[in-house]
Amino acid sequence: MIIGVPKEIKTLEHRVGLVPDSVVEFVRCGHEVWVESGAGSGINFSDADYEAAGARIAETAQEVFEHAEMIIKVKEPQVSEYQLLKPHHVLFTYLHLAADKPQALGLIESGCTAIAYETVTGGDGRGLPLLQPMSEIAGRLSVQVGAYHLQKHKGGEGRLIGGVPGVKPADVLIIGGGVAGFHAAQMATGLGANVTILERDNERMRFLDEYFIGRANIVYSSTGTLETLVKQADLVIGSVLIPGASAPKLIRKDMLPEMIPGSVFVDIAIDQGGCAETSKVTTHDNPTFIVDNVVHYCVANMPGAVPLTSALALNHSVLPYALKLANKGWKQALADDPHFMDGLNVCDGKITHRAVAEALDMDSFPAASMLAA
Repeated sequence: MIIGVPKEIKTLEHRVGLVPDSVVEFVRCGHEVWVESGAGSGINFSDADYEAAGARIAETAQEVFEHAEMIIKVKEPQVSEYQLLKPHHVLFTYLHLAADKPQALGLIESGCTAIAYETVTGGDGRGLPLLQPMSEIAGRLSVQVGAYHLQKHKGGEGRLIGGVPGVKPADVLIIGGGVAGFHAAQMATGLGANVTILERDNERMRFLDEYFIGRANIVYSSTGTLETLVKQADLVIGSVLIPGASAPKLIRKDMLPEMIPGSVFVDIAIDQGGCAETSKVTTHDNPTFIVDNVVHYCVANMPGAVPLTSALALNHSVLPYALKLANKGWKQALADDPHFMDGLNVCDGKITHRAVAEALDMDSFPAASMLAA
């Protein structure tokens, strides 16, 4: 199979779909890899590094798409990219279609086969192995950027997250105790903050309670509890996730005037539309805005702030799946693994993931039926 790796063009996105070490694995399996010139330059991988790994260098993204059968990216294709997609292409990347109907329509029109990292499920049918590494990074970053924006000159209330002797540390509220929330709590407790995690799954609550052993408060999430705790928090981190679907709007606009002036809200769920009514997508070059004296950080590609770590972690997770697609062909690879099949979002002009279709108010078609076709 011929693999194409275009340069990411989303604002300040420096990650790359394949690092040179991953290219080596494809070449050893007999595949051909085309990489757009400069695709890895943001994380210090030169064109020469890719050529040494066995890749061929294309001067433009258009050249990559013209040669490739499978496109491997990091972020969802932008307008200029999905206009290059054809029915023979297999696109393997993050899509987050529930919050992006124009992209969904563009992929449908292209006729391509689009497999989303974020909806591939784990062996138990619950975990999200290709989303997990970015959730880990986003969770850790959320505390880092939250602590930074609590500083007065960034619009925050001026509280040091870990406090000092005689002055209490910041109260950090984490909404959702999944992968991102867990890693946010690790960072926040490590910095000495007072941490509360809201969670609804009993099994997950027991895990969190046993792990943190009193270093974080584990509280059952209800509307009343959230309304009470959000008023007391210096830093609120939204880390809720419904795979493939739009994030629920848990923080209503009418809650904000009751929050601490200068408190910070970091919305990790912004890729899926955000978990606050006031959330809107921001970028790394202009990451925050203020509503009712609450600083909102809603960057849609948070892990892009640390692209070297992110690209390496993502490649470690994606590579085994991408090799299956290349070695077996996408139909056989998905047919052999129903959890991998959960990643199929668009095929032959149709939405094939129910949660995505429901979020977009569109019809869905069973992924298995598309394989048969």
